[in-house]
Amino acid sequence: MSDFPAPHAPVMLEETISFLQLRSSGIYVDMTAGAGGHSEQIARHLGQGRLIAIDRDKEAVALTRKRLSPYPAATVVRANYSELKTILEAQGCPAVDGILLDAGVSSMQIDRAERGFSYLKEGPLDMRMDSDAPLDAAAWLQCVSPRDLEQVLKEFGDVRPVRRIARHICKRRDQGQLKSTSDLAEAIRDALNHVVPNPVELRQVFQAVRMAVNDELNHLKTGLEHGAESLSPGGRLVVISFHSGEDGLVKELFKRLSRQQTELRPDGRILKRVPALYKTVTARPVLPTPEEIQRNPRAKSAKVRVLERLQSAE
Repeated sequence: MSDFPAPHAPVMLEETISFLQLRSSGIYVDMTAGAGGHSEQIARHLGQGRLIAIDRDKEAVALTRKRLSPYPAATVVRANYSELKTILEAQGCPAVDGILLDAGVSSMQIDRAERGFSYLKEGPLDMRMDSDAPLDAAAWLQCVSPRDLEQVLKEFGDVRPVRRIARHICKRRDQGQLKSTSDLAEAIRDALNHVVPNPVELRQVFQAVRMAVNDELNHLKTGLEHGAESLSPGGRLVVISFHSGEDGLVKELFKRLSRQQTELRPDGRILKRVPALYKTVTARPVLPTPEEIQRNPRAKSAKVRVLERLQSAE
């Protein structure tokens, strides 16, 4: 391992590297480079191969470029991973041997108070993964309707009581008192009239707002589809998810791609059956070990699923 002072521990590092089945001459993509922990381990395995590390956060890109500078096989690109096809075309790599996608928010984003991701740290209501994006959390909360806010809190955070919390957030917003992370946290506490300093609803609401501001599930869906399409025969797409909505998207896509397809005649009769081009490697999601969770509590909700492109239709 490198002595590079990374601000976080990569989640399920051994498992993801093993699933990628790295070859020295292979071409690999880390779609969510973050601080570069997974990327560095991939790069260490490469000789004549290539690594393309992607992140939309300019601070993460700067950090990863520095971290991967000893590895000539590595290229770091600032972009959203939903732009994967365009990125690969620009890099002259229409097909790759393995892709890693870590759908979680970066620990270094959470730990920086000025990024506004955490209810535990006083900071602006920002939450943008790409700090150059036009809409931050404060602006999003200013324009969202109470009904749409309820839907976001329910879908992305499984928040309860959703209507009461949404109403208190909008009330504070309308009073001009929703500008910082502590303002949002206080709105949630007011709604709950809670004696516990940090109820679970704080985390759930912050997560839901973050996912909405960054349009995370739509980007994830596109990134997964492009990732699967970009695999060479035998290549693998390894995905780490942390939220039930994320894992549900991964599970359903992998299930659909692994099924035999049926082409029908105009009258509805079967014309032909098309064998699946992919197989799901993990029948069930792989979870972190108790030892890893003890070392890194942020790994607790992680799930890994793996899809492989077949050498030929089976």
